[in-house]
Amino acid sequence: MKKEPEKTWKILIADDEEEVHRITKMVLSDYIFDGRKLSFLSAYSGEESKKLIQEHPDIAIILLDVVMETDEAGLEAVQYIRKTLKNKFVRIILRTGQPGKAPEQNVIMEYDINEYREKTELSARKLYTTITASLRAYKDLITIDKTRRVLELVIKSSKHIFSRHSIENFTADVLDQILSIINLDQNALSGEASGFAALYENNKFHILAATGQFENFINKSIFKTLPENIKTQLHLALEKKNEIFIQDAYIGYFCTKTGSENIIYMNGCGKLTELEKDLIRIFSSNVAIVFDNIYLSQEIVDTQKEIIFTLGELVDTRSKGLANHVRRVAEFSYQMALLAGLEEKEAELLKLASPMHDLGKFGIPDKILNKPGELSTDEYSIVRNHSGIGHEILKSSKRKILKTATIVAQQHHEKWDGNGYPQGLKGEDIHIYGRITGLADVFDALSHSRVYKKAWPREQVIESIKNENGKHFDPHLVDLFLENVDRFFAINKKFPE
Repeated sequence: MKKEPEKTWKILIADDEEEVHRITKMVLSDYIFDGRKLSFLSAYSGEESKKLIQEHPDIAIILLDVVMETDEAGLEAVQYIRKTLKNKFVRIILRTGQPGKAPEQNVIMEYDINEYREKTELSARKLYTTITASLRAYKDLITIDKTRRVLELVIKSSKHIFSRHSIENFTADVLDQILSIINLDQNALSGEASGFAALYENNKFHILAATGQFENFINKSIFKTLPENIKTQLHLALEKKNEIFIQDAYIGYFCTKTGSENIIYMNGCGKLTELEKDLIRIFSSNVAIVFDNIYLSQEIVDTQKEIIFTLGELVDTRSKGLANHVRRVAEFSYQMALLAGLEEKEAELLKLASPMHDLGKFGIPDKILNKPGELSTDEYSIVRNHSGIGHEILKSSKRKILKTATIVAQQHHEKWDGNGYPQGLKGEDIHIYGRITGLADVFDALSHSRVYKKAWPREQVIESIKNENGKHFDPHLVDLFLENVDRFFAINKKFPE
C-alpha cells in the first residue's frame, strides 16, 4: 500500500544570501504547528519568488527580502502575489537588512504585507513567535475561505438538486455534492472517495445511486454486494437513527414523515476536520427536508395514479371481458411514446392519462355497451358519443394529467385519413396522444376477446394493423409497431385477462 505523503506547512524563503536560507532552516528544523512540520522552498531573486508562489499556491508564509536583484525586487514580488495572482492567503513577512531602502512606514502603508522585520530583529525566539502567529492567521483564512466555498457550493447546487422529483436522481446528485465538499480541499483525502445512497425497507437495503467503487451496485441488494464491515456500520446508523462519522466513513441517516428510511454512505472521510464534518452535516440537514418533500410528492403522484387506474378499471367493469384493458393500453402508449421520440416525462404523462380514454362510457347504457351482437345504426351513434362525454367530463381541469386525458378521451377514435370521430380530424391535426392511444386501443381490442368477438391470432392482428396503415393509423406509428411487435405482444402476457 502506497504511503500517504506527510502534510506540512510550506514556507518560502526568498533571499539572495545563502546564509539566510541555511540559518532559517536550521532554526526552524524542529518546528511543529498543529501537528504538522515545515517544508521549505528557496528563491534567490524576486523573479524566482514569483515563479515558486505561482507553482505552489498553498505556500503558507513567505520570508521575503526586499533587496535582491534590484532594490525593490521584494516589493515587486508582493505586488505580483497580491494583485496579479490575487493570492490573499499567504502571509508575507518582509525581512530587510537595508531598512533605508524600504522605510517601514512607507512599506506598511503601500503594500499588502503582514509583518515588517529587520533581519537583526529576528532572533530564534522571535522567528518562532512570528511563524506561529502567521500560520495561525493563514489557517484561519483558509478555514474561512473553505467555509465560504462550501456554502456557495451548497447554495448553487440546491436549486438544481432540490428540484429533482425522482428519488434516484436526487440521491445521485446528493452523492455528487457531498463528494464535491470532501474534495474541495484536494489534500483532505488520501484517495478518491466513493459512496452510495440506499433505501431501507422490509429489513433490506436497496442501492438507488452510487459513485466510485460502488457504481456497479445500483439496483442491487446490499446484503449480496457489500463487505461485512460496511453493513455493520449501516446497521449502527439505523440503530442510532442518526448520522455518524465512523472510521473512514460518513453515514447519513434520513427518516421521512412517511416512514421511509434512507442512507447516504461515503468513504474517504478519515482525514476530514471537524469543520468539514460540520459542513457536511449542514448540507445533510437540508437534504433531509428534500427527502420528505420527494416522498410526500411521490405519495401524491401514486395516489393520483391509483385514482386514474381505478376510474379506468371502473369503466371496464361495465364492459365484460376487460379485466386489464386500461393497464395494457397505458403500457402500450408509454412504450410507443418513447419509440416515437417523446421525452420520458411526456411518455410517463401519457401512460397516466391513457387509462381515461373511455371515461365517457359512463354515459352509455349497459344494454348497448354489453350487447353481444352487432350494434344498430342508432346504437353505434350512441356509443360514439363517449368521446364527447369524456371530453366534457375532463375539459375543465388545469392539471397536466387530466388535460392530457382530455385530449386522449376526445381523439382516440380519430383516423389518419379523416374518417374518424367525433371531429373528423386528419393526419397530424390529430394530437400525437390521440394517435398513440387510438392504436393502443385497437391493438388491445383485436388481440383480446370481447362480448361481440373472440381474440384474433397474432398474425391476424398484425395484418389488420398493416392494412390500416395510412387509413386508420399514423404510418410512422405503424412502422414503429411492426419494428417492435414483440415488445407490444409481451404487454399482453404481462397483463393477461
